Amino acid sequence: MHNYRSLIILGFSSPFVLGAVTPAPLFCDHAVLQRDKPIPVWGSASPNEKVTVSFAGQKVSTATNQNGEWSVKLSPVAANATPQQLVIEGENKITINDVLVGEVWIASGQSNMAWTLDSTFNHSLDINGSANPLIRLIKIKPTTAENPSKHVEIIGDYWLLADPKNTPRFSAVAYHFACRLNSILNVPVGIISSSWGGTRAEPWTPTETFRADSSLSYVYTEWKDRFDDYTKNKTIYDSKLIEWKKKQEEEKSRGKSFNKKAPVEPQKPEDRARPSYLYNGMISPLVPYAIQGVIWYQGEGNSGPGANSQYHHLFSSLIKGWRQEFSQGDFPFYWVQLSSFAPGGKAKDTNWAVLRDSQTKTLSLPATGQAVTVDIGNVSDIHPRNKRDVGDRLARIALSKTYGLPIISSGPIFQKAELEAGKYRIHFSETHGGLISPQVTLTGFELAGADQKFHPADAIIENNTVLLSSTLVPSPVAVRYAWSNVPQAGLFNNEGLPALPFRTDNW
Repeated sequence: MHNYRSLIILGFSSPFVLGAVTPAPLFCDHAVLQRDKPIPVWGSASPNEKVTVSFAGQKVSTATNQNGEWSVKLSPVAANATPQQLVIEGENKITINDVLVGEVWIASGQSNMAWTLDSTFNHSLDINGSANPLIRLIKIKPTTAENPSKHVEIIGDYWLLADPKNTPRFSAVAYHFACRLNSILNVPVGIISSSWGGTRAEPWTPTETFRADSSLSYVYTEWKDRFDDYTKNKTIYDSKLIEWKKKQEEEKSRGKSFNKKAPVEPQKPEDRARPSYLYNGMISPLVPYAIQGVIWYQGEGNSGPGANSQYHHLFSSLIKGWRQEFSQGDFPFYWVQLSSFAPGGKAKDTNWAVLRDSQTKTLSLPATGQAVTVDIGNVSDIHPRNKRDVGDRLARIALSKTYGLPIISSGPIFQKAELEAGKYRIHFSETHGGLISPQVTLTGFELAGADQKFHPADAIIENNTVLLSSTLVPSPVAVRYAWSNVPQAGLFNNEGLPALPFRTDNW
């Protein structure tokens, strides 16, 4: 195993490292390359140095530019679970061992995507049964950058193979996603894990995306306002601190105790919250690695009291921005809809419902999909421990939409509402074997009349529809389902997948 990680990191910050040819960090032992697509391989060396890359019977040469950068593109290779060597030669020779060809996905977002397998339900079973050399993960170190970076630091020296030693620190969602893909597709699966807890969508969005869309200028305005507030408060704090220290010394000189508390220093906005700083540091350096797609779990950071349709436009722009930067077409981008959680104990508030709706609207983009998880959340914990179902539901979407397999990937989706003598009959698509509820009484539906006040509805499953009524709403004009931070959502299809939250009003 070749320990050249120090050269990898130094090679991109200073290309002229002893003339050593150095591949980008993703090209290291146990790597997984994307099957059936051109394979870019790149790195650094001395200026004008000849570099040759050999893999799977191919040999491609190039010369570095004046900055010592080089890049080649290998022809597509079929899936192969037999370990191969990727050899890179210049003034020196690098041999990357145990390289497989299969499916490569980026797993990104905030803490629920970063959440590790050792902190989930059933982790002892999952970890002890995790030995599978065809499932591999490489973890990107949380990093910020002011400008798009060409270097990135990985955690560890190489891609990690799934086994009881390594999987405890794998992203749990990504691990279960990879397991499903591997077991059904029977090809190697590689995950590039690049997540950071507590982050919003803005820092994951490319700078060029903001530059190209003036309607997103509010992102920079909000950041500037936050930083201006900090600067003003820091000036006030510094002045108060000087005065506090002065009085403290005065009291001490008089032999008296000084019990007044010191002023509290304002918190400086973190770089990880700055627009584009996470994209620049943690995603841009991955370009143009050949991938199949992205799985994404984020939104909690954008779900405050101001949660509204802005997230839909921002999230859509993020997806389009990533696709443009990678230049691999409209690759699949599948995400997890926010689960159930009561921030501040406010289960009946609707901030998270509004954010979920914004996520759903983003399905208007091509090659997108959404895993609904309102049934497996935790009212008191923003990190629900059931990550197996989350990974499985994302895998269902990929297996169906990306790989074309006859796998059911969606729960019931609202189709239309029809008035019937003071009642609403709700029709759904994606019923797959029929509508069911595990509850004695089907919950989660609300009706409202012209007064725009919603009341819980009596709901009955009837002929693959749901019939709604309420004595408090004799003339309903709108219906909502699962429309709160913690909805009592009880509708599923026969595949066991939950119905998508919806509303028919725009109040």
